[in-house]
Amino acid sequence: MIESTPLGVLFAILGGLLLLSAFFSGTETALMTLNRYRLRHLARTGHRGARIAERLLRRPDRLIGCILLGNNLVNIAAASLTTLLSLRLGGESAVAAGTLILTVVILIFAEVAPKTMAALYPQRLALPAAFIYWPLLKLTYPIVWTLNLIANGVLRLLGMRPPSGAGDALSSEELKTVVAEAGAMIPRRHQRMLISILDLEKIAVDDVMVPRAEVEGVDLADPWEDVVADVRDSRHSWLPVWRDDIDNIIGLLHVRTVIAQLTTGRLDEQGLIARLDDPYFIPEGTSLNKQLVNFQRSRLRIALVVDEYGDVQGLVTMEDILREIVGELGTEQTVPDDQVTREADDCYLVSAAMSLRTLNRLMNWRFPTDGPRTLNGLILERLETIPPSGSTFELVGYPVEIVDTAEHSIRTVRVRAEPGDVHIP
Repeated sequence: MIESTPLGVLFAILGGLLLLSAFFSGTETALMTLNRYRLRHLARTGHRGARIAERLLRRPDRLIGCILLGNNLVNIAAASLTTLLSLRLGGESAVAAGTLILTVVILIFAEVAPKTMAALYPQRLALPAAFIYWPLLKLTYPIVWTLNLIANGVLRLLGMRPPSGAGDALSSEELKTVVAEAGAMIPRRHQRMLISILDLEKIAVDDVMVPRAEVEGVDLADPWEDVVADVRDSRHSWLPVWRDDIDNIIGLLHVRTVIAQLTTGRLDEQGLIARLDDPYFIPEGTSLNKQLVNFQRSRLRIALVVDEYGDVQGLVTMEDILREIVGELGTEQTVPDDQVTREADDCYLVSAAMSLRTLNRLMNWRFPTDGPRTLNGLILERLETIPPSGSTFELVGYPVEIVDTAEHSIRTVRVRAEPGDVHIP
């Protein structure tokens, strides 16, 4: 029968087999290179092709088995038909030439070209192809199941076991890479915020808290006139209240609750104590991610950080955590304005007690934050001594001059910023 079939029909059948081969090769690449998260999003929005493609990719071994079954069948059929055509056109001497020609044609038109197109436009090819593969997989399921059973058995003999899950969950570091490479799809400010959220687990309250020495509060051991002045002149909404020492915390004062009595002069010590809230203590080393959740659960906005002995190490607020995510909030300032003073020629007088994280955020500098928490601590770690005033050196790429020192620490330094580093006046 084949001998009596016109050559034109045989060439048409061969062309159809090559188109099928190109379809199987291209759609395999398209389905395997689909963005799984974009596919999941499309499926959740109700896109039928995306929903079918997602179901197919839940068991990629079955899908690949179905594709390879079809691809090998059409390629073998094409090779057999080419042999018959070669025999009819030129006899046995033409078989080798026909095989060579078919190999080149398959490589170019049924492998390289369709797979390249599929890699460039996977979604355009994969979603329509899903409508074809779904019934085809149902039709060939017994054969595909048998092939997969044998293939998986071979893998087990080699010590490899197919994963039970999809294995496409991203780690936080991988998520940061995805966000950073989103380009114009996510504005740069939003990228920084998203990355900051992912970094909260790595940052402890110790890194953002107001150190013990800089905590502003009310000492009831002071004369009452000084207590009233401290409350009236405070820039903060909440103030810790203690007697004699910050470790002897009595409570937390919401300044707004005593403003009316302050203005009329009717506030006394007992009235102030009656309006105090219980202090909220948290251990040092608590991650910002966990503390943000704790603030939400307790509906509090301020906490005192204590060490293993119960001594107060500093104070942290909800605003301190949010500032790590969104930058400066423009509300309460936990950093006094005189801690950074601009001089001529891109030089800045900086308080050495300033937090490195705060300094980096305000000045867009790049001091390391995985060691000492303050500029003073970083300098002492690098120099291993307290340098005298007037000493100059380079600190992680920034020229630094010691301006003022105390007996046990550095007070003020002059830092020359690199051009383009500073983003505030």
